[in-house]
Amino acid sequence: MPKKFLIKFSWKRLKLEFLNVFDIFEAMKFLDEAKVFLKSGDGGAGAVSFRREKFVEFGGPDGGNGGTGGDVIIECVNGLNTLIDYRYQQHFKAKKGDHGHGRNKSGRAGDSITLKVPVGTQILDDDRETLIADFTEVGQKQILLKGGDGGKGNTHYKSSTNQAPRKATPGFPGQEAWIWLRLKLIADVGLLGMPNAGKSTFLSTTSRAKPKIADYPFTTLVPNLGVVKSDDQEFVIADIPGLIEGAHEGAGLGHKFLGHVERSKVLLHLVDLTDENMIENYKIIRKELEAYDHTVAEKQEVIALTKADAFLPEEIIEKKEAFEDEIGKQVFVISAINKTGIKPLLRALVRFFD
Repeated sequence: MPKKFLIKFSWKRLKLEFLNVFDIFEAMKFLDEAKVFLKSGDGGAGAVSFRREKFVEFGGPDGGNGGTGGDVIIECVNGLNTLIDYRYQQHFKAKKGDHGHGRNKSGRAGDSITLKVPVGTQILDDDRETLIADFTEVGQKQILLKGGDGGKGNTHYKSSTNQAPRKATPGFPGQEAWIWLRLKLIADVGLLGMPNAGKSTFLSTTSRAKPKIADYPFTTLVPNLGVVKSDDQEFVIADIPGLIEGAHEGAGLGHKFLGHVERSKVLLHLVDLTDENMIENYKIIRKELEAYDHTVAEKQEVIALTKADAFLPEEIIEKKEAFEDEIGKQVFVISAINKTGIKPLLRALVRFFD
């Protein structure tokens, strides 16, 4: 008799595996840093040529100049919010200029190449520290590498002592460089907090953004942007993935995520009211901001205690007062689930923009 094999199939395990793969693909859609190689076009060579026409006994030189090589241009455009296009292509080369021709015809200039980047993109040298350009507005454009000049044809070298020069020069080589593209989101408000502090829930409640939400840490793998309306005012909030201790040194990809906070006008720090260590967690985030960049730590900050729906009113008052006494700042108490305290918080944020 053939042996019967019993295969235990776990739908729960399969679902978790599928979610993990899905998360990876979701993260791949967002890319905030890329290294690319650029090369402008070489100049075309000059031509050596002489007039050869009927009834012209002593035709002089008529070699044209070579065409200039194409430039490498970077332009800030609308409609992009990630550098994902540069994950699959890292080499960009402009066209070479054509060589010169007879009858004093110059070669055609090489075609330039334009790299399109989203608002908030910085161009860094290969050392990842030297800032070359910073694109903060749509329409900004900069020639990063100039194409090489074309070579001179023999017409250029004609003189009274040399009526028939046979000299021409090759085109000048283009420039080349490795650069880093680094995207730092531009938002009015930067959302801060420990993993699972309720940032994604808050963003989904106050805007039309639909970030992934679940009851486990690190649900958010990439920054999300949402447009929030308070009365007649609109502003942009960036949901930064949860930070952990050591983030300024790169722990949990914190160094990359902290970069998206730099351009925010004000910080909204969400603290989980259900966490027994909420005061310590708040201080950890503040410490990471100061270690990363003191200018970020000095930004205006609004603090809100989240998940108030999990407590009775008297418990909320007790926890709020204890928190305020410890840090010496006034805080808001909200619940993104039942929208308690959301309007006062948004109005407080609007005051910074007025």
